[in-house]
Amino acid sequence: MTLHVTSMLDTHPKGLGGLDRDRLAACIAACLECAATCTACADSCLGEDMVADMVRCIRLNADCADVCAATGAVLSRQTERDPALTRALLEACRTACKACGDECAMHGGMHEHCRVCAESCRRCEQACAELLASLG
Repeated sequence: MTLHVTSMLDTHPKGLGGLDRDRLAACIAACLECAATCTACADSCLGEDMVADMVRCIRLNADCADVCAATGAVLSRQTERDPALTRALLEACRTACKACGDECAMHGGMHEHCRVCAESCRRCEQACAELLASLG
């Protein structure tokens, strides 16, 4: 996915306004992957026999999926980008991924889908942190 994101970023007629292309592409890809992974994890949690024990995990999965999807979409748009909004979204995405990743990690020993989701959340959290750091 990152290759296609990078290819699209390279075609933007106005450039990236000083953003690190590779970090931006990696962050977009991580956000979109995490959104899909969290959505699938929430669905898997709903299928568990003890679904009542998974309510917080399901909620955090849904919240994280929405925040990651929005962040990936906004990061994909470079024309007249608002730096303050970009920073706020990256911070929100890091926060959502940390909360969801921590919750899923608690269930990861019993539910493989939660282990996989926690890993995806950690990758996205790291990608957001790296892009934020490159903003200066």
